[in-house]
Order: sequence, then C-alpha cells, then structure tokens
Amino acid sequence: MFIGYYNYTVVLTYLGLSSAVVGMVEAMKHDYKTALICLLICGVCDMFDGMIARTSKKRSEDAKSFGVQIDSLCDVICFGVFPVVIGYSLCPMNWFTVLCSVFFVLAAVIRLAFFNVQEINRVENNEGKREYYLGLPVTASALIMPAVALVTSLNAVNWAYLYPVCLALTGIANITRFKVKKPYLAGIVFLLIIGALIFYLTFRFGGNITCMKPGISV
Repeated sequence: MFIGYYNYTVVLTYLGLSSAVVGMVEAMKHDYKTALICLLICGVCDMFDGMIARTSKKRSEDAKSFGVQIDSLCDVICFGVFPVVIGYSLCPMNWFTVLCSVFFVLAAVIRLAFFNVQEINRVENNEGKREYYLGLPVTASALIMPAVALVTSLNAVNWAYLYPVCLALTGIANITRFKVKKPYLAGIVFLLIIGALIFYLTFRFGGNITCMKPGISV
C-alpha cells in the first residue's frame, strides 16, 4: 500500500527524527531546555538504531540499503538542520551567524554523502566491520551543541557568537580527514555517561538559557 520498507529496525531512526521536529518547534518558541533535551534524545536514538538494525537477519538487500539511506537522511535533519534552528532562535542573526549555519549544514550533508559512498564500497568489497570513521561524526553535535548552549547561559561574558563559532568548528571537524575510532562497548558507555551529565545539566540549568537577539525577551 505504501512505498518504503517498514520493520522494527527503523523505529529508533524515526523516533529520533520525530524528536528533532518537536525540538525545532520548541526552539522557535524559545524553549531551549526542551529543544536541547530533544537533541540529546536524537543522539541516543542514533547510537542504538544501528545496533538494532544489525540484529535483523531477515532483511533483503534493498531493505538494508534503505536503512542506510534513511539513517543518513534523518541525520541531516537531526544533526545538521536541528542545531542550526536552535542557533537561529538563540543567537543574533547577521551575516556571520548565517555563514556559520550554512557551512555547518553543508559540511553535514557532504560528510553523510561521503559516508554512504564509503559504506556501499565496504559492503561490496566484504571489508568486515568498520573500525574507524574519517572526520568527526555528525552525531557529535548532539553532545557538543547542548554543552555550548549551556555555556551561553553564563552571564559573566557576552557569549552571543560562541554558538555559531562552534557550529563552524564542528563543521570543519566533520569534513577533515582524521581518524576517529568507532565506539564499541567501552566507548558507548563513556559517551552515555557524558550524555547523561549533559542531560542533567540541561534539565537543571537549561531554563537559564535566553534568546540573545536584540529586542527579544523570553
């Protein structure tokens, strides 16, 4: 009846995308605490959706390819567009912020397209499990940007341009050729601990984050 491939292996991917959409709506309403929590949820969903997909032994090759493509398409929204929407709502909007935002999204798209090509080649050549990523995975923005947004809530310094600067730096790291070891059990546990800490800080202090656009109070 409907086009596409529907099975339990894509449920977390779709939940992550749904969380991103909700988070973008909340960011535009200047509810940064909820928006950042949604971004963290996107990161958790992405961390485990691949594990769930690998448990399926009955998927066709087309279904597996669909899973790879849908994961990257959702990642563009969750970890490319979503952080930029938060920045648009949070920061002064001028040529610098726009330039950093555009570059960040372009870097995310380029990296994900490159990853898809490499993944297709790896499968076709039967190279086994991936041990390293080239460049910083786009999902890292799920930890980086909430931490940066929390720093902007500190009133000692004017942090108005910290968020767009970190968008640009993260984008550069996304497309720079350096090896990042793929996390397995120990790495995943470490990332979950860091994520839990940022989640707690966001839940505790996220309400202190305010819009830095001139003339707007929330």
